[in-house]
Order: sequence, then structure tokens, then C-alpha cells
Amino acid sequence: MTFGLLLKKSVSFFLMPLPFGMILLLLGVWKLYQNRTTTARRFLIGGIAWIFLFSYGPFANLLLHSLESRYNALLFVPKNTAYIYVLGYGHHTNRSLSITSQVDKEAIVRLAEGIRLYHALDGKAKLILSGYSGLHDPTPHAIMQQKLARSLGIPKEAIIMVPDATDTEEEAKAAKEITKSKPMILVTSAYHMPRAIQWFHHLGLSPYPAPTYHLASAVHPNYLSIFSSGALKDSTIAIHEFLGILWQKIKGA
Repeated sequence: MTFGLLLKKSVSFFLMPLPFGMILLLLGVWKLYQNRTTTARRFLIGGIAWIFLFSYGPFANLLLHSLESRYNALLFVPKNTAYIYVLGYGHHTNRSLSITSQVDKEAIVRLAEGIRLYHALDGKAKLILSGYSGLHDPTPHAIMQQKLARSLGIPKEAIIMVPDATDTEEEAKAAKEITKSKPMILVTSAYHMPRAIQWFHHLGLSPYPAPTYHLASAVHPNYLSIFSSGALKDSTIAIHEFLGILWQKIKGA
């Protein structure tokens, strides 16, 4: 992992809802220790309010829905598709477990959507699987996804791997090199699709979006979902994407 990538991930971590809220609370405790009661009260109230907001179900749902609603599910598959690009997510290598237990649930859903589209095209398109090994894992994610795809009946010759891509920008660059602008379907999580599509468009590619793994609900929000760990996780996902979109704009994409 390059220093730039490590720095980007470190900075984004501290801007996530829970770490930032904890920073406000710790500042409040520090100001209490300094007997600066008024300032301490402001930090403590701000920290509690911040964590409350991002762990409130309807608010987290609103954030996610604003991302996931931008692209519809791909229900009618374009028959001229030459490639199905499934973007990477995560895994943990443990050879004592089955491959389905080593690959993260979200990655399994992405791959399942890719395989569904592969069969809808009668096996005439190539599956592109991407992802590097991560910070502390010896196996590139692309290889893990290949193992899972092979175990689900996809022939080896139908799979192209991109094991060195560390982020969505690099995945888009690999797509341009592999597909030569031939028709392609892009599969990723619904919340991630806006940022992913923007990187592909920036490089002159026009993939058919196939969002999956939808998390937000357009109806019946749970207004009693207060200080919810699930809502906090959803908010973190959404904020990560908004920061990624901001980074795109900074880079001119």
C-alpha cells in the first residue's frame, strides 16, 4: 500500500461519524479537566448530538437513499454486453473455512449479481473480478472472488482478474485497458454506484450500471431507531461515499 493511499484512509477514518463524535467528547472531557466548563459543555453536547444524529435510523436511511436511488437495478440485460465488471469489496483468508465464510457478505452479493448477469447472457460475457489483498491479508480479493465464482460453476476461462487495484479509480483504469471500450456492465453496491460510475465516465467509459446490495428503504422508516448501531454503520457507509465523491471533485474527475 502506498503512503498516499494509507494517508487517505487514515484521514477519512477520523472523519467518520463515530470517531469524529468521540473526538468531540474527548475534547469536552479535556476542557473539563482544565476547568473550562462552558467550552467543555459545548463539546460534550456537540458530541452527544452528533452521535445521536448519525445513529438515528431515519437520518441514516435518508443519507443512504440519496445515493442508492440514483441508479435503478438492471432488470433487463443488454445482449451486446462483452464484459461484466464486479468491483471488489473485502474478505479474510482462513483456509480452515469454506470460501463463502472467507468472503464478506457484501462481496458475495456483488458476485452473485455478476453471476446472475453472466447466466442471463448465456455465458457469452467475461467476468472481471478485482481487488487487492488489503492491509493485513496475504490473498488478493480478486483471487478470493475467483475461487468463489469457480465453486459456483463459472469456468476459469470466463474470468479475468485485476488483483492489484487498490481503489475504484484504479479499477476504472483497469477496465479501460481490458475492455477497450466494448459494452460492459458495472456491478457494485447501490450506495457505491454513483462514485464508481463517475470514475468510469471520467475515463471515457459508459458501462451499464447494475447496482445491488441495497441497504436503504424508501418507505416505512423506523422513527424509534435511536442510538442504533445499524444506523451508525449505515451513516458511516454514506459519509465514506460522500467523502469519496468530494475527493473525486478535488482530483477533477
